[in-house]
Amino acid sequence: MRRLPVYLLLDTSGSMRGEPIESVKVGLEAMISSLRQDPFALESVHMSIITFDRDVKQILPLTELEALQLPEITTPESGPTHLGEALELLCKKVDSEVLVSTSEQKGDWMPLLFIMTDGKPSDLQKYNQMIPEVKKRNFGSIIACAAGAKADVRPLQLLTDQVYSLDTTDSSTFRQFFKWVSASVSVGNRSVGASDEMQLPPPPPEVHTII
Repeated sequence: MRRLPVYLLLDTSGSMRGEPIESVKVGLEAMISSLRQDPFALESVHMSIITFDRDVKQILPLTELEALQLPEITTPESGPTHLGEALELLCKKVDSEVLVSTSEQKGDWMPLLFIMTDGKPSDLQKYNQMIPEVKKRNFGSIIACAAGAKADVRPLQLLTDQVYSLDTTDSSTFRQFFKWVSASVSVGNRSVGASDEMQLPPPPPEVHTII
């Protein structure tokens, strides 16, 4: 069975501390549970999580759903939001982890990318430099979510036209968002090298489309 790589970039800067990050954990658990009930996803989805605040780290390397255990997600008390650096690490991981089709082997499905932030990139120059690099990686879909009133959608719109906003950062909103993400992943069974856009399911009322 071919793999469907799914990359999650999660903002863990200081403003996510407390209830927001706890709500994200609840949503992630619900998403993983939901995906495990989908036979296609259970066999194909491999998930990676990269967190970004003043530090950027891959807290979960690309891991099959069956073996996935959610790692500890921590947030500093304050500090910058290094989304540009997170995109740089993402590109390196995609290059090393995703199998591309060749004449000898059938590669993975086109990877999916989900980004969640409640602010804006502190390293804007690096962020703008990395946008074309991310676009070279043939993602089947790039979905960005601006969570809460202080999130700035404009930098996200430079990266993807699929930008959504969440009014609040409580657990029920995040649960609905991740439920929608799991539905999106379930339709994302596409091969690396295909060029047409993935058709996403309609978002729930808590998730607003940014035009």
